[in-house]
Amino acid sequence: MSAKSLSFRLLVSEGLVLIAFFALVTLVLEQSFRESAEQALQERLQIHVYALLSSVDLNNSGQLKMPASLPEPRFTHPGSGLYAFIQQPKKGLVWRSPSAIGLDMLEPPKLKAGKSAFLLENHKRYALHYDVVWKNIAGIQREYVFTVAEDAQFVTDQVQRFRTTLRYWLLIIGMVLVFIQFSLLRWSLKPLRIIAQDLEAIEQGKKTHLDGQYPIELQGLAGNLNVFINHERAHLERYRNTLADLAHSLKTPLAILQGCTESFSDNKDTVQEQISRMNKIVEYQLQRAAAKGGHNAIKSVDLADVIKKIRLSLTKVYIDKSIIFDIAVPDQCQIYCEEGDVYEIIGNLMDNACKWCHKAVKVSILLNQRKARRDFPVMLQIEDDGPGIPVGKFNEILKRGVRADENIHGHGIGVSVVAELIGLLGGKLEGGESAVLGGMRWSVYLP
Repeated sequence: MSAKSLSFRLLVSEGLVLIAFFALVTLVLEQSFRESAEQALQERLQIHVYALLSSVDLNNSGQLKMPASLPEPRFTHPGSGLYAFIQQPKKGLVWRSPSAIGLDMLEPPKLKAGKSAFLLENHKRYALHYDVVWKNIAGIQREYVFTVAEDAQFVTDQVQRFRTTLRYWLLIIGMVLVFIQFSLLRWSLKPLRIIAQDLEAIEQGKKTHLDGQYPIELQGLAGNLNVFINHERAHLERYRNTLADLAHSLKTPLAILQGCTESFSDNKDTVQEQISRMNKIVEYQLQRAAAKGGHNAIKSVDLADVIKKIRLSLTKVYIDKSIIFDIAVPDQCQIYCEEGDVYEIIGNLMDNACKWCHKAVKVSILLNQRKARRDFPVMLQIEDDGPGIPVGKFNEILKRGVRADENIHGHGIGVSVVAELIGLLGGKLEGGESAVLGGMRWSVYLP
């Protein structure tokens, strides 16, 4: 796995987080277990203190009377790890258990009667000091401090065993989690690998667009990439068509010029006329080639704003017809497309509607429409109350140079250019009869 891989970076970052988390968990659990073990030891030492108190007696002369046998056998074995001391404040040691022979006396802290203190003495022994005021039958009162201590090694061994077991299992759990994370990363990033494979297939010509079943989070990316691919394909197709049209358009003027070369002086006006015509042809075709607006990144275009601007222009062009426009569009309708393509599509269709209508033109936008088993975010509908297209003419007018009525002024390329643009953008153009106005209806489905 490469260090530049996204999977590698995610796995390393999550691994570091796991290490930090497990280290913190280990410290917290070890500290909690140590405190729990110390609490258990304190309770056990408290029981030993109570056992000593129950077995010791204060005689009539005020002296402690120790029993013949101690309640805990470990008190009688030297080095057993459990020790007992009885002291009088300001007087010193009164008694020690046989197990504490040779050990330094543990100095108790200042305590009030009935209070106890649990301490770790010199990091070697845990000791519980309990202060008691004892009064016998004769009325003699004495204050004693009972101390029971146990080696810290017992708690240390418990904590060490717990630490070893904890780290062993945390290591196993950590390895399992890393494996699970790796598997989840592979599964989670699989859609990105699929998109990369699909893009490679598009580059090799095996596919025309991204058509996989991608997650919701990547559908926007796939859609934008498809728009970009269609945009570049439309650019290429536009340049090819423009070059073909340019070459075809220049054939006639060149033939005329060739015929004028033999007597140039007699045909000066003709030569000048043909040169001017060629200049206009070149300028027109170059403008068409640049209609998509250079190589800038595709930006969003507001369809509603474009429709309103075109309507304003057409109102001035067809002022003599007093056309009634019914514009049923939302306040904003953003799509990703070249602005020049949008103006050419909508402008041609609305211009045709105005050219053929009697008095009314309706432009509407419907969102999230389904057509031909595909979902289209936007459907643009342009209708008029004109005569419509004659039966059998619809497929013909989509061809270059063919007009529905030869008596109407035009070049017969408007609808064909619209159809080409919509097809290159991945949309769909549909024509039919308007159910509202009775004339022609054009439906443009845009991706």
